[in-house]
Amino acid sequence: MIVKTLLAALVAGLIAGVFTTVAQSARVVPIILHAEEYEAKEPATEQPAATEGQQHSSLESTIGDILAAFSPITPAYAHEGEHEDEGGIMFGMSRFSGTLLANLVTGTGFSLLLTGISLLIGYPITLRNGVLWGACGWLAVHMLPAIGLPPELPGFPAADLHERQLWWVATVLLSGAGLYLLVLRPEILAKIAGLAVLAAPHIYGAPQPSDISSPVPAVLGAEFAVAALATALASWIVLGLVSGYINDRFVKSA
Repeated sequence: MIVKTLLAALVAGLIAGVFTTVAQSARVVPIILHAEEYEAKEPATEQPAATEGQQHSSLESTIGDILAAFSPITPAYAHEGEHEDEGGIMFGMSRFSGTLLANLVTGTGFSLLLTGISLLIGYPITLRNGVLWGACGWLAVHMLPAIGLPPELPGFPAADLHERQLWWVATVLLSGAGLYLLVLRPEILAKIAGLAVLAAPHIYGAPQPSDISSPVPAVLGAEFAVAALATALASWIVLGLVSGYINDRFVKSA
């Protein structure tokens, strides 16, 4: 039973990864390429401190650095190899190939994470509650952390990478715990505690850069943040629904 559940999670994660790549290619990547035009106009010696931030300009890019099961590269910083598409940006692969591989790894990691949590708390993922699982995953990993650290385009200023990673990890863990208390626990005290846990990292505050100047227009950054979060939401919903369908169709009937 456990083996079949894990296999179902792998399949659902791969499907979600393919969907994510298509969605990002349609909406997110074009905005990144547009932002790179502004970044290229910025003199290389003007903002040396921004180099680290540019290499990991998206909040989602920290996933690959923190958890090995997640993406080693995302479209948000695949721009580093923009002039090396022939040789590839990762292991000789093109931008699209690298992004596809990253999303397959990320989708699989998220799917295994959801499956593990569902087994731990005894609340299985089904087709009926798949949207709820996907929405909660998106809230914990993307939306709630984005309140303090929204997805960032290349060229946008960023605080110290290590500080952002620590805050992001803490926020994801606290958000997951808070959502569990709010959604699955019926007690009033549990729901109040859930709200407090959700608010804790934002009361503490996310690390912010000392210099917020950027050659990239703010409206483009806002457009990217919306597109990235919307794409992530769609991907999590697909992951939840596919996981629920596979569990109902193949795991439960086995």
